[in-house]
Amino acid sequence: MDISQLIQNISIMALPILFAITFHEAAHGYMANRLGDPTARHMGRLTLNPIAHIDPIGTILLPLFMLFTTGGRFVFGYAKPVPVNSMNFKNPERDMAIVAASGPGINIILAVLSAILFRIIVYLNPAGFGEEGLLSTILLPVSLMLIKSVHINVLLAVFNMIPIPPLDGGRVLIGMLPRDLSYSYSRIEPYGILILMALLFFDPFRTLSRIMGPIISFFVNIILGVTAL
Repeated sequence: MDISQLIQNISIMALPILFAITFHEAAHGYMANRLGDPTARHMGRLTLNPIAHIDPIGTILLPLFMLFTTGGRFVFGYAKPVPVNSMNFKNPERDMAIVAASGPGINIILAVLSAILFRIIVYLNPAGFGEEGLLSTILLPVSLMLIKSVHINVLLAVFNMIPIPPLDGGRVLIGMLPRDLSYSYSRIEPYGILILMALLFFDPFRTLSRIMGPIISFFVNIILGVTAL
């Protein structure tokens, strides 16, 4: 990938990634606060200010590394996890599952909103972006960002719903399992990140991408298809 293409990809993907990660973490904190745990609120994490959620490695270095190594085909990042104290919940298992699901849930909502805004731009500019002018100069990059936002938010939602703790899907599964199974399964959490890193970077069969790819494409096509009606 040449430097101009890299800069273009970064400029198109930076804001969608930042919005997706920020809303994802803020949703966790907001839902935890609604269910009785004020930890995130006390630590200033109930905010849409990206600075409060940025992790130097997960939000900046990892997406850039994956952009370089995959050419933009697969880019992933993460923010600082929102602190949650399950002891403040009335029903810790159920409420932790709800808090965990709120992150991927807001990403799907953002994907749908991005698709709707993209369709509105297309509707208002039926001639397309072939003609040069102020309107095309502004709307073309915005449209590219919105399409990328659909893909990034769906990717983030699907990836986080992998049922391996500490991902959201793992916490949802722990909250749904009977207590004995839930406790046993939660014990793999210290090794969850290692398992994910192995699947992401050291799996010669690309198992994770082979499973996630069709799921992501399915949801992206549904969201873009429904909003086109």
